[in-house]
Amino acid sequence: MSDTKTYHEQTQIDNTLRLREVLKTLPPFAKDYFRAIEPRSSARTRINYAYDIRVFFHFLMENNPIYKNYTIEQFTPADLERLEPVDIEEYMEYLKVYKRDEELITNGEKGLSRKMSALRSFYNYYFKHQIITQNPTLLVDMPKLHEKAIIRLDADEVALLLDFVESAGSQLTGQALNYYLKTKDRDLAILTLLLGTGIRVSECVGLDINDVDFKNNGITVTRKGGNQMVVYFGSEVADALHNYMDGDRKAVTPLSGHENALFLSTQRKRMGIQAVENMVKKYARQVTPNKKITPHKLRSTYGTSLYKETGDIYLVADVLGHKDVNTTKKHYAAIDENRRRKAASAVKLRES
Repeated sequence: MSDTKTYHEQTQIDNTLRLREVLKTLPPFAKDYFRAIEPRSSARTRINYAYDIRVFFHFLMENNPIYKNYTIEQFTPADLERLEPVDIEEYMEYLKVYKRDEELITNGEKGLSRKMSALRSFYNYYFKHQIITQNPTLLVDMPKLHEKAIIRLDADEVALLLDFVESAGSQLTGQALNYYLKTKDRDLAILTLLLGTGIRVSECVGLDINDVDFKNNGITVTRKGGNQMVVYFGSEVADALHNYMDGDRKAVTPLSGHENALFLSTQRKRMGIQAVENMVKKYARQVTPNKKITPHKLRSTYGTSLYKETGDIYLVADVLGHKDVNTTKKHYAAIDENRRRKAASAVKLRES
């Protein structure tokens, strides 16, 4: 019997191997930092940090006269403390627009903030362990992040989106129609599931058939950090899942290694995150062309609806799998504002 790995187990293995490859392109001393942050970070986060820190060393070799003849292997912790706060500020400026392998890369507020957080965390490790005595990143103000309005679907747009997926075939012919008919029930099941449970796209593509429990109307999802949790769904989600699983999914013979996957691509493999993102965008732009809708926006749509219905921020945080309720509060502060406005006229001081 073959040792079939779950989606999340295989992803963890792939990310671990990928991180090892990226670490080969960093100074040898950097491995200590990544080993130290392993217990409190995901492999995915460490990969992103490794890429970000690699950009920093490339910046030094390209822009700092002291390091222009350096190779990446020559850097030591002593080089970190040779830098001044002004060098860190120059790096922050560089990050806004730079070239890598003939490709022009730009960073907005969010990208800039993440790369600077990675560098500060990197420096902090060596400073805290007294390997360096200077930490110039502490003397530089981090980029300010401006809050953006959360984009989500309104109740009527949710209905329009699902109606459109059900009836889009009437506008198609030939190959486009064949593809639509092959994927319609699957796409409707995915969209209904995302809108009806608020699960992350990574949790959605990681679902296996046996993760669906129709007896209790729940799905077992693997959250960030690897914790498992049962998320419950309503009758609309149950109907959409039944329709797909009893029809198209049962009729397909998956490729080896993908037998357990709930959602399959037309190549009979487990669907990937990008495939779901592309599918959501494809349908959403027909219904709401002025809103850039992604699977994460469908998650925000669910969170908003749940909070409006229950007014219980702790319930919303729990169902969405937020470890910190403050994350949830930040996302749904605008709804609280409306509730506070209503509170202003709720109490009558004198009967009119």
